[in-house]
Amino acid sequence: MFLSICIHLSKRFQSLLPNRETTKQEGFTDTFGRQHTYLRVSVTEKCNFRCLYCMPEEGVQLSPSENILSKNEIIRLLQLFSHYGVDKVRFTGGEPLVRKDFLDIVQSTKQQTNISRLAITTNGMILNKYLESLKESGVSGLNISLDTLIPVKFEFITRRRGHKTVLDSIFKAVELGFPSVKINCVVIRGFNDDEILSFCYLTKDWNITVRFIEYMPFEGNRWNTGKFVSFEEMKQKIALEFGTLKPEQNGIHDTTKHFRIPGFVGRIGFITSMSEHFCAGCNRLRITADGNLRVCLFGDKEVSLRDYMRQGASDDELAEIVAFAVKRKDFALGGYEDMTGIASNPNRPMIHIGG
Repeated sequence: MFLSICIHLSKRFQSLLPNRETTKQEGFTDTFGRQHTYLRVSVTEKCNFRCLYCMPEEGVQLSPSENILSKNEIIRLLQLFSHYGVDKVRFTGGEPLVRKDFLDIVQSTKQQTNISRLAITTNGMILNKYLESLKESGVSGLNISLDTLIPVKFEFITRRRGHKTVLDSIFKAVELGFPSVKINCVVIRGFNDDEILSFCYLTKDWNITVRFIEYMPFEGNRWNTGKFVSFEEMKQKIALEFGTLKPEQNGIHDTTKHFRIPGFVGRIGFITSMSEHFCAGCNRLRITADGNLRVCLFGDKEVSLRDYMRQGASDDELAEIVAFAVKRKDFALGGYEDMTGIASNPNRPMIHIGG
């Protein structure tokens, strides 16, 4: 009954939705003309780290296991989204590699969908033993979270040991020839802002991208303006050490402002969600581990695709639900004017949303 009511309500807004044939060609497009071709899929809420900026110190209540999408449900959604133009998928968590059937999910995605680009975001702790299998399965991009180059600080922020293990995984991934190896570093004043230059030196001889991420507010991560370091401040600090940075041409959908330090093999980048958002070119959607579709990282609007699937929705009905949600997507920052609005309103912890 609930499904029938929701489908009926969505049909009342058919003027907002493209018809089936148009959708095949244009995909999921919002009212600002942005076609969504990039899907981030969280496969688990579980993680072997307890990072301060991701999870409250007291931990979080994880969703019951029966609420987490099954492998077959994930593949069904990926088949649906690929039919409507999604050609890039990034698997996230939690830590995706702690899910026992994760490699099966990756391999099935490659075999059963038209998605051409596969990537994962990982903390790198158990990545080493999976690298060959991931490469053979078609994963081309690795984003590895690492916020400090000092072991004792690593243990403080992750509440776990394993700093050398993560570094070893990064360098092995480069040696194995993954096309894209990125380090994601969340910069927090008073914790690791003094290591920005050290991270830059990693790109001197290694073909990696170090991405400095502005600290963003999520429930329980104790964000405040005093801990925030802006893109401009980071860039100026780097320029004082290395001279003028060489900007790279960025695509309309890029979330990162890329630069090269003259003479260095790799590159650096800045994810400026807070100070200079990149929402105008947003082509990303998210599915949480418990099956909710989020059209914006910062917005609190979600719709449970899991519930619709388990209540018997057809692929056509699922496509209408997704299209309707995308049509309601705000232009920027989940409808908030700036980071103050984001910080003062509740949002799910990052461990629930997916990294």
